[in-house]
This record gives sequence, C-alpha cells and structure tokens, in this order.
Amino acid sequence: MRAARLVSTTLVLTAHGSRDPRAAANTRAIAGHLRRVAPEYAVRVAFCEHTTPNLREVLSETSARPARDTVVVPLLLASAYHARVDIPSMIAESGAGVRVASTLGEDSRLVQVLGERLSRAGASRFDPELGVVVVAVGSSHAATNAQTATIATPLSRGTRWAGVEVAFATEGPRPSIPEAVERLRARGATKLMIAPWFLAHGRITDRVAAYAAQAGIPMAEPLGAHRLVAATVLDRIEDVLATPAAA
Repeated sequence: MRAARLVSTTLVLTAHGSRDPRAAANTRAIAGHLRRVAPEYAVRVAFCEHTTPNLREVLSETSARPARDTVVVPLLLASAYHARVDIPSMIAESGAGVRVASTLGEDSRLVQVLGERLSRAGASRFDPELGVVVVAVGSSHAATNAQTATIATPLSRGTRWAGVEVAFATEGPRPSIPEAVERLRARGATKLMIAPWFLAHGRITDRVAAYAAQAGIPMAEPLGAHRLVAATVLDRIEDVLATPAAA
C-alpha cells in the first residue's frame, strides 16, 4: 500500500555521474520507468559530478518549495562518500529544503536481479564447480564494504555453487578481484564468473571486463534499468514520505 502524498512531490533521482555516457543513459532509463509506474511524481535527474545537470543546479530551482515537496533519491548502491558527504553538502550549498531517501543498499530485489544477470550469462544454480565473484566499486569506509559483502549469502542461497566472494574494483579495499578468484579456487571452484554489483556500465566496469577477458572469466551484465531496481527506488521514496517531516 502506497503512503499518501502530494501530487506536487518532485523526486530528484541523483546518481554518481560519470564521463561514460552509458551511466547517465541508465539513470535516465530508470527515471523514465518511474514516470510510467508512478505518474503522481514529478521525476527529475541529477548527478554529483561529471554529468549535467548537477544536483546543486536542480535543487536551486526547487529552493522555494516546502521540504515535503522535494525528495532527493540517491541512485547509489552503498552509503559511501557520495551518499554520506557529497549529497548532503550539495543540498546545504543549494539552500533548498528537501527530504533525502536512503540509498538502495543490499535489497533482496537487487540481489535477485544480480542472479538473473548471472543466469543470462550462462551460470547454472546447480553447478557445484562454479565460483562467483561479485565485484563492487569499494569504499574507503570499511563498514560500507562490510555491508556490501553481505550480499554473498543471499546470492548463493538455493544454489550448489562452490562459493561466492565479494571483491572490490578500486585500490585499497580487500579482497581484490584476483584475491577473490584465488579464494574460490581454493574452495574447489573450477569454473568462475564475475557479477558486477553496479547499476550501469562505465569506466570501472570496463576495467573489470578487461581483467575478466584476460583471465578468461565470463562476466555478467550490471543491474541496469531493471523493473526491480525501479521498485527498490520507489520503496525508498515511500519510506521517506511515510516519515513525518521535521518541523
């Protein structure tokens, strides 16, 4: 059951931003899906960096609206730097009164999409020789990485796989992709597949794909503009709208 809301509510779907146009195209595709399934909202798109319009620009146009009328929705999988620092800073600098939804997190529907991407890439849930490396971007915030790593358990549930390891694509967080590969081989995996825990393709996923090609490891597609991604976004919106705004 959807919470009651004003028809005038504006959603500002806010993504990381990338120099790769595929990332922005995916964000706009998700926004288009939201407009179709929830026409009671006015959906706008904004980005933290690299891509226009910037979140500050969009919020400057809504600064005169009551806070209950505008919701910033981080289109982010983890509560890392952009969610914890960049977005709040941009909101403060804009002077706009808005409410902010939670990040998407390790939602079970997103894990389901990840499983679907693996299946489409040829993974069988009943293959005991298969090891899956879930690759996330990684954060300097250790607690965020630990939270991301929790998706291994629900993803492997109901399978006969040799194991699932969550690795990180950026330098610093551990394990790295090669380390996760070795862990799975040590657990008996003779076949491997990489599953990108990303919403869209971009420069980082291209680097992961280059590693996968060199190592001879098949790689699934990112989550993309799947209907369950949009459903997760809508739930985050419902959560924040169901919470009474601060006086």
